[in-house]
Amino acid sequence: VQLVESGGGMVQPGGSLTLSCVVSGFTFSTYPMSWVRQPPGKGPEWVSAISTEGGTTYYANSVKGRFTISRDNAKNTLYLQMNSLKPEDTALYYCARKGAGSSRLDRLYEYDYWGQGTQVTVSS
Repeated sequence: VQLVESGGGMVQPGGSLTLSCVVSGFTFSTYPMSWVRQPPGKGPEWVSAISTEGGTTYYANSVKGRFTISRDNAKNTLYLQMNSLKPEDTALYYCARKGAGSSRLDRLYEYDYWGQGTQVTVSS
């Protein structure tokens, strides 16, 4: 199982970035997926989740209305479109695969595979 994020970088406040996560080694279309971030000096924070077919999405209040999660099951790729970025969005962003457990998608301990992360820095 591999998850490889890309698309991070440095952007000014108000700017946009799109993160991608290409997966391999498992049947992508059968797993809910999430984006999780870890700000510098803080613990990981769940950001957004998406159902297996992409029809249902969930967002943390801190990013609702600014971020959009999506997936392309034919390309084994998960995306996170981030608009109106703020300095507090600065973090290492990970994609993660939901393992067995409850139906909740915001429990980080129920994610069994994670990528290596891509850094997003929002600064003027």
